Amino acid sequence: MPMIEVEFENRITWIYLNRPDKRNALSQELVLALTDEITFQLTNDACRLIVIGARGSSFCSGADLESILQLQTNSFDENLADSQLLRKLFQLIFESPKPIISMVHGAAFAGGCGLASLTDFCFASKDAKFAYTEVKIGFIPALVMVFLKHKIAGQHLRNLLYTGQIISAQQAYEIGLISHLADDNIALKEQVAAFANQFITQTSGNSFTLTKKLLLATNNLNLNDALDIAAKTNAHARSTDDCKKGIHAFINKIKLTW
Repeated sequence: MPMIEVEFENRITWIYLNRPDKRNALSQELVLALTDEITFQLTNDACRLIVIGARGSSFCSGADLESILQLQTNSFDENLADSQLLRKLFQLIFESPKPIISMVHGAAFAGGCGLASLTDFCFASKDAKFAYTEVKIGFIPALVMVFLKHKIAGQHLRNLLYTGQIISAQQAYEIGLISHLADDNIALKEQVAAFANQFITQTSGNSFTLTKKLLLATNNLNLNDALDIAAKTNAHARSTDDCKKGIHAFINKIKLTW
């Protein structure tokens, strides 16, 4: 059985985690397969947007049991190499120049919760559950914490990371961990498809890339340094083909479809 399944339609790539018997746990093979596929889709001109979903009853239960057992016998260097594989995947998604949506049902725990929450948009059905459960087995949510700080902060951040508590999709929505909530799995797929199709037809891909890059580049900078980068990006954006196309359409009252 392949680790992932891929479907392509209307410039949207749907990638499904495909270890339903293991609740889509993040084995090394799954991490590598997902990394390779996303890397390819980022260079695929036909693809404008990526959706990450899952087969079976859960989105992703976190680390694979065999991987957890291996932690006990690995050397530091072996554990570091394995950690770097997951880091590569997470960073690839977080910094992706193309929009990425996670589509979550069932459990999204530990690394699976990280995978769900570091995408640009996270849609979840009401049956979804979220948790960073690492502390419950004496582990730490090290990688996911770095990305999670960009989404939520304060007591919400500490509660999730320190306690490993499981929260409902409604609670996740209320604290800003996820961006959209659907009634059930059927509505979830329909909602994601509708949003994705509207997004790629009504927004410039280049504008999205520049805006996201600017958000990341100005994070934690002082005001003057952030504004220096913003001004330069603003000036660059004015000279892009997308901006020229958009201004021409606006002035001439032409309906624009990207």
